[in-house]
Amino acid sequence: MHFSPDPGRAAAVAADAPERLGFVTLAQFLAQLPPELRVLHDAGNGAGRLRWVEPSELEDPTPYLLDGEFVLTAGLPFLGEGGGEPQVDAYVRRLVGAHVGALGFGLEPYFDAVPEAVVQACRRHNLTLVEVPQTVPFAAVGLEFSQLLESENARTFRQLADTNRQLMRAVLSARPEHELLAALVQRIPVWAVLVGADGRVRARGAATPQGTGRAGSARGAGAAVDPAALQPLLARLLAGSGPRVEVDSFDAAGSSRVFGYPLRSTRDANLGALVLGTDAPLTPAQNSVVSSAVGLLELLVRQRTSGSLAPSQLATALLLHPENATSGGDRHVNGLKDLLAQSVSSTRSGQLRVVLGLRVAGDDNNSVRGLLEWRRMFDTKLVELTEYGFAAITRLKVDDALLAEVERPGWRLVIGSATDFAGLAGAYQRASSLRPRVQATGRSVRADDVTWSVAGLLGEEAGAMLAARLLEPVLALEPERRDTLLGVLRAWLGENGSWDATAKITGLHRNSVRRQIGVLAELLGTDFSQAQARAEFWIALQYTGGLPGLPAAPDAGRAGQEPRQEEGQLPQDR
Repeated sequence: MHFSPDPGRAAAVAADAPERLGFVTLAQFLAQLPPELRVLHDAGNGAGRLRWVEPSELEDPTPYLLDGEFVLTAGLPFLGEGGGEPQVDAYVRRLVGAHVGALGFGLEPYFDAVPEAVVQACRRHNLTLVEVPQTVPFAAVGLEFSQLLESENARTFRQLADTNRQLMRAVLSARPEHELLAALVQRIPVWAVLVGADGRVRARGAATPQGTGRAGSARGAGAAVDPAALQPLLARLLAGSGPRVEVDSFDAAGSSRVFGYPLRSTRDANLGALVLGTDAPLTPAQNSVVSSAVGLLELLVRQRTSGSLAPSQLATALLLHPENATSGGDRHVNGLKDLLAQSVSSTRSGQLRVVLGLRVAGDDNNSVRGLLEWRRMFDTKLVELTEYGFAAITRLKVDDALLAEVERPGWRLVIGSATDFAGLAGAYQRASSLRPRVQATGRSVRADDVTWSVAGLLGEEAGAMLAARLLEPVLALEPERRDTLLGVLRAWLGENGSWDATAKITGLHRNSVRRQIGVLAELLGTDFSQAQARAEFWIALQYTGGLPGLPAAPDAGRAGQEPRQEEGQLPQDR
């Protein structure tokens, strides 16, 4: 059976527009009523849906009633000739024909007891009859129903919100289609089958029976229906066009109502279908959940098969022709810039920056879910998962609010400087050079805030670690001896090995300086005639102020500067 939009169906939908997401059963309502009310006849329809409470004293109120209403009357229609058995029987018969849920008979002012003819007619036609005493006004009965319905609606909306959150979590999982079907059948009593455009099953979901709390322990996901039996339904789904629902029915358990929903591309090409089976009609709230699931599945399939093509075209061009990335003709380069702009939601001339993410605490997020999360946060499709975390190209400046959002779950960033298309490779290299600093300090860093020197790139924490390691033998000496030797070494390296200049600065004789440097070379196990050794110890000395028990270096302001060398002199000759 095929449903498509038509005027008659539209009118039917419009007539039922007040359909509520939550609903109240007759049993729920009767349980909430004051104990003075008595059920004179129970028709066994307690599980039936109660739509509204309607007071009426008309001889025939049925033209004004909807299915499932609770009719209240004080007995005015039964006065005089209306109280005859034929008239009462006809009244009750009309109510039953209009699918009234129950009849409430109010005592006083016309009757002090429910007429026996009314009781017998309700029993004969099996209509629930409730006696309403004078102490309970009809308005109180209607108010009780309104409050109960409101609470049911609130509960239903809470359940819908919780269900939608579960569906969204499923979409962000490593196996989104499978997890989404599992979440769907956990909340809705259906079995579900997802098929691709070729008609082959991609994922299944099994209904959870009431009280088990365990998916899959009920009937299998569509296992009760022969897969071949679904082919006619699938053929209709995959051959049609436009939004629609295909309906079928099977004798197998859990399959008396089978619904098929097509999954369509933005150009209305059929990308697959979702088939659901159940025995019970779905409530409006459950239908809302199904609609959400269909929409999310359609989004997933579209993203996989016909999503934005710019990132894949850009990546293919750069992977296959890296030598032409920035050196090709203007048309080629401009084409790449256009693809890049589409991938980061920017313009061809917009500024870009490279962002590297490093995990320093908590669980790893190196997954499809993490990839989607980084794409969302940095508003870009250009995100790569790496062994240390991720790398992204974004147009965003990465302000403090975004940085705080990233750092909250335990990530730290290297935020590159603004650049253009041609400078991306260099920007990535500069950002990568700052990764060790972030790993050592556990703090995010902005490339714009870094002094691009050895000391600047090293950072305070890493510098202190270097100083503690290289100068360990000297740092272990008595404070007075330690500080003297460190002062001589700092002065000598600062003067680029000049004995006379060092003697002048320290107030020592040049031979004393030579002797002290010799002691240091022996303690440190190094050869100060090697430029690398001198450079390493010079850098380490800039960070001794960060070590416990040591004062700041006298010339700490010169951190990152090269030692001075006098013109015409070589270090070993002075």
